Amino acid sequence: MALARGRGLPIGTQKSVEPRERQYLGLSAAGFHRNCYWEWDSTLSNAPVLVAVHGLTRNARDFDTIARVLTDRFRVVCPDVVGRGKSDRLPDGALYSYPQYLADAAALIARVATGPVDWLGTSMGGLVGMMLAAQPLTPIRRLIVNDVGPFVPRESLERIGTYAGADPRFHDLAGLEAYLRRVYADFGNLSDADWAHMARHSACPLPDGGFGLAYDPAIAGAFKAGPIADVDLWPIWDRIQCPVLVLRGARSDLLLPGTAARMASKANVTLVEFPDCGHAPALMDAVQIGAVRDWLDRTAA
Repeated sequence: MALARGRGLPIGTQKSVEPRERQYLGLSAAGFHRNCYWEWDSTLSNAPVLVAVHGLTRNARDFDTIARVLTDRFRVVCPDVVGRGKSDRLPDGALYSYPQYLADAAALIARVATGPVDWLGTSMGGLVGMMLAAQPLTPIRRLIVNDVGPFVPRESLERIGTYAGADPRFHDLAGLEAYLRRVYADFGNLSDADWAHMARHSACPLPDGGFGLAYDPAIAGAFKAGPIADVDLWPIWDRIQCPVLVLRGARSDLLLPGTAARMASKANVTLVEFPDCGHAPALMDAVQIGAVRDWLDRTAA
């Protein structure tokens, strides 16, 4: 498919499709909790499922643009990970952990698919996808990891810790948008419409007026529990056998060039790097969406 010049979406994809809000139950040590996800119906009957999972402090609606484009090939499912967006908040911050995210992801896949699924994960969502894809009998058919890898340096985690779990208050959406533009500047050259979209779906109305952020500040408990160290998941990475697309922002401090090169040394891995962004590419412009779409087309069974 031809790409429009500039920031426009791929030609022919500007559709008025909107997602449906769905829920399912997850289970933690504290009991059941409601998880929200957004389902984009495909224009194809019996379309394969693509699950798209956001980063640590973000939510499912970050994928609206790319999900809308891919509905001609996929039924796209975008969850709000527990503690984010419209999903429930857990009663104990210590319960926010990768074992919980993996359990909720397994329950989601069982709900939305009867066979294998493709997985697109940004940062935290990419780590969850890696952990799932490394398991025996994994349902992950193809994996796209957006600006994350099996080695995460301490310095990048310390930077994320400066804002993760913050609980600011804003008088209006304009103030919230200004905050997002500052904190997530490395997402790249987003349009005003993109930032406004992020602000609208990142806002949690407060009882006394104004807005907070649509996540539980307790999700960042791990950053405050003790000294932050490098994360090394190479043994997990080495067990992944499915086709993998690795996306990297050229200025990323989380997915380092050496890490990306080592990831790409595996025969089943394709690496694509985007200029003019860091951690993490927002996947909202034509070039980034086109790279994902092209790889999905090339690796289709």
